[in-house]
Amino acid sequence: MSQEHGSGPLAGIGVVVIGDEILSGRRQDRHLAAVTERLAARGLVVDWAQFLPDREVTIVDLLRRSRADGATVFCFGGIGATPDDLTRGCAATAFGRPLFRHPEAAALVESQFGEQAYPKRILMADLPEGASLVPNPFNRVPGFALERHFFLPGFPEMAHAMLDGILAGPLADLGDGDYVERSLWLLDTPESELVDLMEAFCAAHPALRLFSLPVLSAERRMLELGFKGERLEVERAMIALTQALGERDIGVHAARPG
Repeated sequence: MSQEHGSGPLAGIGVVVIGDEILSGRRQDRHLAAVTERLAARGLVVDWAQFLPDREVTIVDLLRRSRADGATVFCFGGIGATPDDLTRGCAATAFGRPLFRHPEAAALVESQFGEQAYPKRILMADLPEGASLVPNPFNRVPGFALERHFFLPGFPEMAHAMLDGILAGPLADLGDGDYVERSLWLLDTPESELVDLMEAFCAAHPALRLFSLPVLSAERRMLELGFKGERLEVERAMIALTQALGERDIGVHAARPG
């Protein structure tokens, strides 16, 4: 997963987080984890992530490439009304559309802030022409969407509720409802002793994705081992895995030992 600006392939599902404060360490990103968690429940992963500065040329270049690739993108940050909020204008440039005052967005900003919407807050209603609105249940000031690119605020309290709305609405069919992840835990069993077993299971269950996640601590060595994929096939593989480990006299735990 790429985490820096570059010229490599994009496509797939991407997360873009915009803001100098993330790159400088003044703020910690919470958006990538939020998207990853929600996609995992659908059998999907984030294919790439980019953390970008408040720099117009950089933002425009990335959005042009992700648009050309047909990527699905969740973009966080930079849609406010201050001079460092560049995302609305950059999206307009990247998608070749003028900014215009979206009537519905303007009405929402006015209803939220009243007279204080002018002269600056109303700028949040200036969106690329043809953009659809992304509802904001937190304070009604919407995000916007263009060609499977969804532009959300940088505040996690707002953005993640809006993300849930996107995944329940325009992207409701994204992913596989029959996807599951199952795992078991082993104690004091190094990965190196199980490589042959893992290879055998990968060959026997090519439609599944095996994962092996060691946990190192001063107290004990633990290993989480499991599969991701279609429910019935995962359950079959887990039964076989438990049996194979038992034949090697390796004890297993259904949950992480305390």
